[in-house]
Amino acid sequence: MRVLDLFSGIGGFSIGLESVGMETVAFCEQNAFCQKILAQHWPTLPIHSDITELNGYEYRGSVELVCGGFPCQPFSVAGEQRGKEDDRALWPEMLRVIREVAPRWVIGENVSGIIPMELDTVLSDLEGEGYTCWTFVLPACAVDAPHRRDRVWVVANTNGSGLQRREEAGNLGSIGSGRDEQSERCFDNAGAVWLPEPDVGRVADGVPNRSHRLKALGNAVVPPLVAEIGRLVMQFDREIING
Repeated sequence: MRVLDLFSGIGGFSIGLESVGMETVAFCEQNAFCQKILAQHWPTLPIHSDITELNGYEYRGSVELVCGGFPCQPFSVAGEQRGKEDDRALWPEMLRVIREVAPRWVIGENVSGIIPMELDTVLSDLEGEGYTCWTFVLPACAVDAPHRRDRVWVVANTNGSGLQRREEAGNLGSIGSGRDEQSERCFDNAGAVWLPEPDVGRVADGVPNRSHRLKALGNAVVPPLVAEIGRLVMQFDREIING
């Protein structure tokens, strides 16, 4: 399954999705430091710098999944929760790209503050484009990362029958089942140890010229959690295609 990764940051979505067999074809990220990280790890892939200028039709027919943690500042307490009045409220642009690409699947992520402010709009917009949607609040600790970090996840599909057969994706409650319960370590699909909380000593507080690294890490999604969602999406996609 091929992926267009929007609001890519340092690639957390793609790390997780590629670990279960998906393939990223392009990124969209405006932050210069994050662009360098993406270029280092995915040197052959295009990186679009401005979502407002991204032409989704370029990927129509070649991308099955569009993902993105669209900016959370309009809905977070730290961002003063200005909602649509915030110029960082870029869900309409993500929706435009989804409309142009017309993927089978969409995975979106945001802070829990979006629930009373904008979630109904997001779901209504996707349903208006023909998607069936499911929403979940999943914390980082679901995959044993030692912090809660609740996030709202939206999974949308153009043919919801596969998910409905599984009682509206209730099996997402099994996220974390691929971990080693004794050592509390996660494993990727190749069986390699995947620590949910890496050592970030190199970005210690008080080192100004490295603070951009800490910010990038703080904005990133938790890849093992994305991997679990991606694994279920691929499973259901196979069931839908195979009938």
